[in-house]
Amino acid sequence: MTNTPSSASPVDEKIALITGASRGLGAAFAEALAGAYHVVAVARTTGGLEDLDDRIQAKGGQATLAPMDISNADAMAQLCRSIHDRWGKVDLWIHTAAHGAPLTPTDHIDAKDWQKSMAINLDAVARLIPFVSPLLGKQGHAVFFDDDHAGEKFFGSYGATKAAQIALARSWQLETASIGPKVSILSPKGMPTGTRARFFPGEDRDTLTSPKEEAARLMAELGL
Repeated sequence: MTNTPSSASPVDEKIALITGASRGLGAAFAEALAGAYHVVAVARTTGGLEDLDDRIQAKGGQATLAPMDISNADAMAQLCRSIHDRWGKVDLWIHTAAHGAPLTPTDHIDAKDWQKSMAINLDAVARLIPFVSPLLGKQGHAVFFDDDHAGEKFFGSYGATKAAQIALARSWQLETASIGPKVSILSPKGMPTGTRARFFPGEDRDTLTSPKEEAARLMAELGL
């Protein structure tokens, strides 16, 4: 991990872990939260993280960059151990990482696309919840984002694995409702992201909500 300097004591800092932080809604959340939180930004694309870090520093915020693949169990274990050793906690976990497999008839689903969808959209989350939960403790807050395409034609890989992810998050939400951490599941509006462009080619992107605007709306909904 690489980080920008912070003047706050590690004990006093509020820590926001953002998985899928290099672009889209994840990057918008990272920028918006950076003034109040030290952001641990996780994504596979180093260039995207470095660009994000530049924007955060320009606003006077601090970030720690973690160019890692969330489907790599060893990397995620190392990340969470490093967070524990440095700060001992995570106050807020924003999970925006997702794999949007190409749209295809169900009987034409490519095995590699299915495996990647499972690895990122479901298996990684099933590992991350046990890894991050102890860092969140009773007072932390985890946030997931529903994008319901389950059962829609051509959305077999994405729809099934994303629905399974949200089902997992809902189970955790009910289990921790009275003991913490808090678990929120939100439904973002359509945004002009690369994934959406692949899903809906030719869509008028001017009618969509920008990630920055949507992050602001969702933060207000979360009370952040």
